[in-house]
Amino acid sequence: MGFICKKRLAEIRETAKVQRYGSVIPISGSDFVREVSQSPPYVWVVMILYKDGYPECGILLQCLKKLATKYPATKFVKIVSTDCIPNYPNRNLPSLLVYNNCVVKANYVGLYNFGRRCTPEGVALVLCQSDLVLNDSQSGSEPSRKAILDGVRQRLIETVIRDHEDDDDGSLSD
Repeated sequence: MGFICKKRLAEIRETAKVQRYGSVIPISGSDFVREVSQSPPYVWVVMILYKDGYPECGILLQCLKKLATKYPATKFVKIVSTDCIPNYPNRNLPSLLVYNNCVVKANYVGLYNFGRRCTPEGVALVLCQSDLVLNDSQSGSEPSRKAILDGVRQRLIETVIRDHEDDDDGSLSD
């Protein structure tokens, strides 16, 4: 019995070590180094360059807000594009940059990267294609890339089915 208690306490301590973010954190240009570049090497940072008043930015921000709550060990930040990069072209909005260990691991310019309809599941699938960006911190200390991708794919399928059922009016047509 003592072994089980000690093992469970060790698991709880390990989970507590994982930083929990759970929201999209607004940052300014002066916060960039602290919030992005100086993040610990085990933390993935997903940063959106945006501007208010651009509908595409709003769509992607909504997706990221949902992902941030689902994957609290991944840091999601948002920054006004010109606060981060002076003269950043509006035609490139929204842009998503993925950082890990002070290095840009991926960048996505525009919504077209995330499919015909930009959904949280579609964004998650794209983010997980090359690296283990999303981590829910519940799957143990080293969740496998396959397990994360399988979960994201399953949620995508469930969403498509649910949306299809919602669109279906129940009538049969030939």
